[in-house]
Amino acid sequence: MWTANNWKDYQLLDASAGERLERWGDYILVRPDPQVIWDTPKKAAEWKKKNGHYHRSSKGGGQWEFFHLPQQWSIRYGDLTFHLKPFHFKHTGLFPEQAVNWDWISGKIRGAERKIRALNLFAYTGGATLAAAAAGASVTHVDASKGMVSWARENAASSGLSQAPVRWLVDDCLKFVEREIRRGNTYDAIIMDPPSYGRGPKGEIWKLEESIYHLLTRCALLLSEKPLFFLLNSYTTGLAPSVLTYLLSVALKKHGGAVESQEIGLPVRTTGLVLPCGASGRWEAAP
Repeated sequence: MWTANNWKDYQLLDASAGERLERWGDYILVRPDPQVIWDTPKKAAEWKKKNGHYHRSSKGGGQWEFFHLPQQWSIRYGDLTFHLKPFHFKHTGLFPEQAVNWDWISGKIRGAERKIRALNLFAYTGGATLAAAAAGASVTHVDASKGMVSWARENAASSGLSQAPVRWLVDDCLKFVEREIRRGNTYDAIIMDPPSYGRGPKGEIWKLEESIYHLLTRCALLLSEKPLFFLLNSYTTGLAPSVLTYLLSVALKKHGGAVESQEIGLPVRTTGLVLPCGASGRWEAAP
């Protein structure tokens, strides 16, 4: 498993009875997690010091309960700064386990010792975009949500990257890819974090299992003559890392290189174990 163990401002304190106990900077949150199917004693003192608790509803969805939690605050990861705020579906605007991929992205771009053009699809609040830009890449950031793109730009500004070569685009990812193919544009690196289910800006329906292979094969046409890497993330339950390996191996076969996929996770302070939080597949060019 690839583990995000370089955090200072975030910590997964405990996990029990379907919930995570997390420290986000100075604040403690309790959020549901379907992977936490064990019911161990909640001995960590922070369970009683929470600033926010997201309660699931038996009818679907849920709601936050707050205890002296600000509407927005920030945390840092290395030189990057991220604004956080609790919003619908338990989220805060950041997936901390992705830090293990940000480190990998940064290392690949810096190690290339050439100018890298990167494309980040389903780019959310910009964690991977910021990591790539801070490492020296020019980045095209694409997400269907105007609010998420605005949030990502705020994170970039707070990270000192407001002048970095980033194109911020609100667009349907597949439609954008098709236009880029027609334009003849190429990228040295592609990052993709597609949702299990979602809608585009005009209501277009996206289902991962039905759409991902087609999108991968189209994205393969955008790779440059000297591609560096392709990163594919998945939070779809039941989609094993080996499936990501197969998808990338088939879609990128003509480019050679190597593929490796693993679960990604967060270390749990109280147990020393690692909580799985999704999976990532990494294709990289042969040295």
